[in-house]
Order: sequence, then C-alpha cells, then structure tokens
Amino acid sequence: MYKTFSELKKELRKESKGLKTVKVALLGDTATQFLNIALKGTAVSEGIHLEIFEADFGQISRQILDPSSEYYEFNADYTIIFESSHKLLGQYYKSYNSQSVFADNKISYIAELYHTIQSRTKSRVIYCNFPGINNQVFGNFSNKVESSFVFQQNKLNYLLSAELAIKNDNFFIADLVSIQNKWGRDFMFSPNIYINTEMVLSLDALPIIAHHMVSIISSLEGKFKKCLILDLDNTTWGGIIGDDGLEKIQIGSLGIGKAFTEFQYWVKALQKRGIILAVCSKNDEDKAKEPFEKHPDMVLKLEDIAVFVANWENKADNIRKIQQILNIGFDSMVFLDDNPFERNLVRENLPEVCVPELPEDPAEYLEYLYSLNLFETASFSENDTERTKQYQVEAQRAIALESFTNVEDFLESMNMVSDVQSFNNFSKPRVSQLTQRSNQFNLRTIRYSEQDVDHLIHSDNHITMSFTLEDKYGDNGLICVIVMEKKDPETLFIDTWLMSCRVLKRGMEDFTLNTIVDTARNNGYKYIVGEYIPTTKNQMVADHYEKLGFIRQDEKWILAVDDYKNKNVYINNKL
Repeated sequence: MYKTFSELKKELRKESKGLKTVKVALLGDTATQFLNIALKGTAVSEGIHLEIFEADFGQISRQILDPSSEYYEFNADYTIIFESSHKLLGQYYKSYNSQSVFADNKISYIAELYHTIQSRTKSRVIYCNFPGINNQVFGNFSNKVESSFVFQQNKLNYLLSAELAIKNDNFFIADLVSIQNKWGRDFMFSPNIYINTEMVLSLDALPIIAHHMVSIISSLEGKFKKCLILDLDNTTWGGIIGDDGLEKIQIGSLGIGKAFTEFQYWVKALQKRGIILAVCSKNDEDKAKEPFEKHPDMVLKLEDIAVFVANWENKADNIRKIQQILNIGFDSMVFLDDNPFERNLVRENLPEVCVPELPEDPAEYLEYLYSLNLFETASFSENDTERTKQYQVEAQRAIALESFTNVEDFLESMNMVSDVQSFNNFSKPRVSQLTQRSNQFNLRTIRYSEQDVDHLIHSDNHITMSFTLEDKYGDNGLICVIVMEKKDPETLFIDTWLMSCRVLKRGMEDFTLNTIVDTARNNGYKYIVGEYIPTTKNQMVADHYEKLGFIRQDEKWILAVDDYKNKNVYINNKL
C-alpha cells in the first residue's frame, strides 16, 4: 500500500529530469532529516522533484522572523512547519501561570509566523497539527479541566482549523492527528528513538506522513483525482445481479450488506463534494441499472452517475470510452474493482489510472480506502456539487450533435450565452479552483490561491475576466479565466488563459479572444502578447496562439489590435 522508508530512499536514485521542480522549506523543532528523505522519495513517485531547504531543528522562529535568514533566500513555494507534541508539552509545563490560555497564546504565535511569511513571500504554509499525548495528570477529568494539557492540546488543534485554516487561503493542515488515529500512537512514536536522536516520528510512519504532505502539494500543483469509476458486482453491492437477481444482492443494514451500503455512502459523499462518478461493469445494461432504479436499499442512484457503461467488452477499452466522454486525463481517474484479473488488465493497458488493490473482504474496503487518501483537494466551491449534472448534460449535447449535418447549425441551435465579468468576491473561489484544477487548456499553468485572486481584484496593473457559458441544455458555470498584465501603455500581456475542456469546440476560444481584443481597443492598447509554457499535460494548446492569428516573436506571440477582425461565433454576451 505504502512504500517503506528504504524503498523511498531508492526512489531518489531515479532520474528527475522532466519532473516539475517544487521548492519546499522544511522547518521543525525536532530532527527532520529522515522526513526530508521520505518527502523527496514520495514526490518522485508522484511525478514531482522536490528541492528542499531543511533548517536546523529548533530554528523555526529565527528562520521566519529574521528577514535575512536562509529561509527567505531560498524563496520556497511551500513551507512545511513541524512542531512536535513533545515539544508542545514542554512549552505547556513551562507556562505555569497561563496554562488555561496556553492554546490561545500558541495559536497567536502560529498566526504571527504565518502572517510574517505571507507579508514577505508567496509561500503556502503546511502546518502539522498535534497528535495526542494523554499525560494522565487528570485522568478522565482532563476534558473537564481547562488548564489540563489534554484540554489545551484539543483546543489548539481545533483553533488551527477554525482560526487559521478556514480564514487563510494559503494555510493548510497536515493532519497528523488523523494519521495517529488510524495507525496508533505506538506505530507513530518510539520513546527510545526520541530520547536518543531527537526524532519523534518512527521510520514506519514517515512514508505515510510524507504521502499526506505530498498529496497536499500535488493537489495545489494540479495533480489530483477527479473521477471514481466503479465496478458493480461484489464492489458496489454484494453478489452478481445477473445470477442472483435484484432481491438477493447484498446491500442494506444486515450482515455483509452493511459493508456495501456504507461504501455507497462514502461514494455518495465524494459525488456531493464534486468527484465525478462513472460505472464500468461487465453486465447487460438493463440488469446493471436495475438496482439503481428499483432496489430500496441502494444509496447511489442513476442521477449520481455521470457516465454509465455496462457491456461485455474489456474494461480497459470501456474506461477509454469514459475518458473520451469526460475529456479528463487518465491520471485523474481511480478505478475500483473486486476482481484481481480486471484490476491487472487496467493497470497493464492504462498505467496512468489509479487502481487500488482492494482487500478480499468487503468489510475492509472502506478502512483501506480511507487510508489511501485518494481524493485530496486544495479547494471546494458550490460549483463542485453540480459537476455530475454538468457532465450528464454534456452527454445530451453529444447525442444532439449527431442529429446535425454540420457543426455550425448545431452551435447556432444551442442558444449559447456567456456572462463576462471582472473577478469579484463571488467568483473568487471558483476562479482560484479553476487555476488549480485546469491542466490541459492552460497556456502558462499559473496557480492562484483565493488570496492571490483577491490581490488581482484590487490590482491597478491587471485586467481580469471570468466567463460563464450556458445554453438550452444547461449551465456550465464559470469555465474560462483570463488575467492580463499591463506591460506598458501599448501592450497587454496574457498572464493566464485557461478554460474547462468541457466547453471545447463551441467557439469559446474565439469568443474569448474577441472579448480580449475589444477590451484592449477600449483601453487604448495596440498589442496583445501571449505565451505558451509547455507542461506534460497542456500539449493540446501548443499551437493555440498560432491558430488564433498571433505572430511569433522569440518565445512570445504578438497580436496587433488594429489588424484583428472579430471572429464569427455563436455565443452571445449576457446583458
């Protein structure tokens, strides 16, 4: 499931050429050398090369508060701060006269560190919360005595979320508490190693903790899972629908059926969070759909499924069909199947798809999947809850297109309307999320936190645009983001141009450029400059500016505003 620490050390020998480099500062109050190794090895497995600055332990305050420190010279993209529960206990013991407000004082200190970093850099901060130490001074009364360490530690962990993470876009929590809850304190911590080496994390725990931290970084770098593909028989329910019939499949509140029902509740929660659900089953389609439509204990319904594929073809080919419909990368897909043969078939034919090795016992499915943390995310917006419906509507559009003899007639029939606005507080979460999630149609792949978007909203040196798109089939929501920098009185530079791949081939690129040029004209600019920065995922837009009529000059693309004639599109501006 997880690589061992020794295996992660071997990962470091692999060639890092071609991997994206991300700069990470690692600051701890105890020894972090082995965590450093685990982070680098885990990142290689995730397709990222971590360049790490590791401060001497006990240097957190000095490195952050001193503007001339090595930390600021390094200029990290991410700052991981690891303060251990053992050092925290020592600080608590020394705060004799203020133990009842220890957590409040500590959170103020952490907030000062965070805001100091934010005032001097653009580094995102990943802060480790504090796994429990029950020092048994008050026994069970610890949770009733405000001055007890247990009470103060629990309060501090709560304040990390309520006072810092929720209120600050660039503050993220590495949840060591949950890891300890899953794996146990004895697994996480060895007293002998701590006393002799100043290292509080066991070698066995390091790969799990590193995976959790790297998952946060990966999600912020646009590497995350968007889609869960489900097998049905003995995966989503117990039994085989074609052989056992509707009445005998196992779901509900009794026996092994409870395991499948709770599994479905977890899947349903992912769908509500914005994960796309698809079905890939070897079955007759009518039989496969029957439990969704008729079984009283089914938690999942057909309306929860964006793409439903049930036939007798091989599953690798069917997953390719699902990918074509959804237009997302294979590396953003997770496939769950109880059958080892099917799992291996998909792994061999589609190695980018994540295929967890489900336990043989369905009762263990959920705990195993919880431990993998497959669906890490760095953002959430209300738009996410509509994602399944949007992909279902997209399938309707695809079917409708087949009835037209030419694309132009189809586009004209769709009655498309776009609402174009500057970034604002309402669009800020979705704009930030799109910059973090969009990889394919993304010319420069710049990621913005909500805090970054807020700076752009108030910047006099930038012009921002967000585009929605709706048609007679439904509303796609906010699907395009433009950020332009005012380079000089005559030139606008397109800092960011990204679009959701769901709306490709509808003329949205031309409509967007028409809007950009109109804005440039109205503000007296003569030139628009674009740039394409290649990544492993955005090859589809390598010739984007050339197709739109830009002229290449060195590494940039130039468009003369006076020479541009607006392109014919079938999208109207919403009034």
